[in-house]
Amino acid sequence: MTQKEVQMDQENFSCSICLDLLKDPVPSSCGHRYCMTCIKANWDEEGEEQIFCPQCMEKVASSPVLHKNTMLTVLEEDLNKIGVQAAPADPRCAGPEDVACDVGTAEVSPDPYCEKPLQVSQPNIQKIIQDTKKDVNELQREVEGINRYANQTVEDSEKIFTEMIRLIIERRRDVKQQVRSQQQKEVSRVKEFQEKKEEQINELEKLEAELEQLSHVDHIQFLENRPLLSALSDPTRSSSISIRPLRYFEDVAAVMSKLRDQVQDVLNEGQTDFSLTGPTEPEPKTRSEFIQYSCEITLDPDTANAQLLLSDGNRKVRTVREAQGYAHHPERFSYYGQVLSKESLTGCCYWEVEWGDGEGGVAVAYKDISRGGESQQSLFGRNDRSWMLYGTSNNYQFYHDTLVTPVSGPWSSRVGVYLDHGAGILSFYCVSEMMTLLHRVQTTFTQPLYVGLRPYFNGTTAELCELK
Repeated sequence: MTQKEVQMDQENFSCSICLDLLKDPVPSSCGHRYCMTCIKANWDEEGEEQIFCPQCMEKVASSPVLHKNTMLTVLEEDLNKIGVQAAPADPRCAGPEDVACDVGTAEVSPDPYCEKPLQVSQPNIQKIIQDTKKDVNELQREVEGINRYANQTVEDSEKIFTEMIRLIIERRRDVKQQVRSQQQKEVSRVKEFQEKKEEQINELEKLEAELEQLSHVDHIQFLENRPLLSALSDPTRSSSISIRPLRYFEDVAAVMSKLRDQVQDVLNEGQTDFSLTGPTEPEPKTRSEFIQYSCEITLDPDTANAQLLLSDGNRKVRTVREAQGYAHHPERFSYYGQVLSKESLTGCCYWEVEWGDGEGGVAVAYKDISRGGESQQSLFGRNDRSWMLYGTSNNYQFYHDTLVTPVSGPWSSRVGVYLDHGAGILSFYCVSEMMTLLHRVQTTFTQPLYVGLRPYFNGTTAELCELK
């Protein structure tokens, strides 16, 4: 018999006379059980004429023959093996029926002294209980943290969507006003021309009537009306008109269709982002830890400036003097020597860029960064759509929007970049035996990011390294 198997009240195995576990248990005629020596001693004191059960006071036959209960004897031996002891009697431990006789209907408050413990040897159970309670508390805190961050994320998302809706509504109003304004302008122009043509029709109808009258007069009167005839040959009275094509409205429709497609692309990318983004990871410390987050990145030829030459499976870029014969593409950088990656980045990502001789910049940018003209809106790091670390053999500088931040640190031809998109962390490292942090950005990224490279001088190269 094991401790787990003994799950019954100890008083069923205790002698009510000695208050210890039954030893050589024997039953009385009423069914109560006692130690053989205890009950014999009790009855010897009472005398043969006055023998009663000590518990229920039922009269017992004189000189009863006591037979040891074999089953209870075996059970007693098993209990002794696992260390069960009888609890001492305590008046505070009266059963419910006893309390009811004493105090009527008053409730009985639990008292730690009134417990009837089965004193089984279990030295570690309290520690296990405490450790388990700690685990439960930790899990509860995690649940609360998940709920808190989820609620905050929903609230932040609602604010962003509300702002997006507001911007779209404002843009819709602007487009509507522009179209209506152009409509009014074009209609006024056409109506003015239409009115002039209607005046010409009235004049021509009058001339037609006068000519009809002249056809019935003699030649002298006809010649006297030559001015009337000359009016018919006036070149300004040409009936031909020039209809202007309605290109304005066609252009608006094309722009709006493109905008709709861009919004759809962003929303689709956002759905992928939600499914891939997990809990924020602690930032790695060693290069081997960083490499665990390495991602496959290639350069997008459709974004490369004409004076950039891609090679090595679109992982390497070099600045050249002669413009390449790239086909026109709306996503190509037309002025600055820049190129973006084909893959978008979300979640936690790490990559390394190896520079040749010269200077250059490694950047991340949103897909909607401007691509054309000399405006700084299309230059990495000079707008709110991109972030860039620029390096030479002498120093580093970090660019974002209108801010330029000097960066100190050892020079290395290889720069490592770590992105935790969900946490809004962008970190640049000098890659060597020891990873040296050059600059870290803490912000909020609202779109997937793309890697950007910008080699500065002719012959300068930059390569996305393969990490193993």
